[in-house]
Amino acid sequence: MSRKLTAEFLGTLWLVLGGCGAAVLAAKFPEVGIGLVGVSLAFGLTVLTMAFAIGHISGCHLNPAVTLGLVAAGRFRSAEAPGYIAAQVLGGLAGAVILLAIASGRAGFDATTGFAANGYGAASPGGYTFMAALVTEVVMTFFFLLIILGVTSERAPKGFAPIAIGLGLTLIHLISIPVTNTSVNPARSTAVAFFGPDASLAQLWLFWLAPIAGAVLAGLVHAWLGAEDSAADRDNAAARAARSAAEALAPAPAREPR
Repeated sequence: MSRKLTAEFLGTLWLVLGGCGAAVLAAKFPEVGIGLVGVSLAFGLTVLTMAFAIGHISGCHLNPAVTLGLVAAGRFRSAEAPGYIAAQVLGGLAGAVILLAIASGRAGFDATTGFAANGYGAASPGGYTFMAALVTEVVMTFFFLLIILGVTSERAPKGFAPIAIGLGLTLIHLISIPVTNTSVNPARSTAVAFFGPDASLAQLWLFWLAPIAGAVLAGLVHAWLGAEDSAADRDNAAARAARSAAEALAPAPAREPR
């Protein structure tokens, strides 16, 4: 279990450092800033790279909403969820501390003016309302979990899940950065809220509630959508086991005399 938690810690650290780091350090860099598209791609790449790096160790959740969505879908043990969530939050905070140390090396830097924090109203990049932020975070996290659950199912093509998940997160950021700066991840929101504007901490509750609600709903919907397939998979597995048993018990063919 300690290896899984360490993997989640390091993976979430990388997500915050890579994704939020791109927003803080590179988005508006003079002449060659990467802008909204670059930041969206950076978040997707952090998840894609970590999915290949640690997916075989911990499953590469990197997100409390993902962990709880997998629990709701029956794909992850609820007893392991608290440890995963703690590791993700601590990893995100570590990533934010490293990012702050780097960003503070530039004269005039002030984390309280932004620091890639999530928000609504005056704290929203586009000035979007609370209701717009709520709907955005619930819906975006819902579809993020549907992607994750679908591409990691038994019947999905093998080896492509990290690519689909990374591209899905990129698309989500392209849609929702103007609304909330895109959370869909309570650990990511928490990590930067401690160093960003005062509104970040005051509004942080929404970026726990909405992503978790969307993720759990997606887990329940996926479990319902896949119920028939799961039953078919069990029947097929039972049939294969029966055939194997029958073959094992069948008498070997007699050898012809030489």
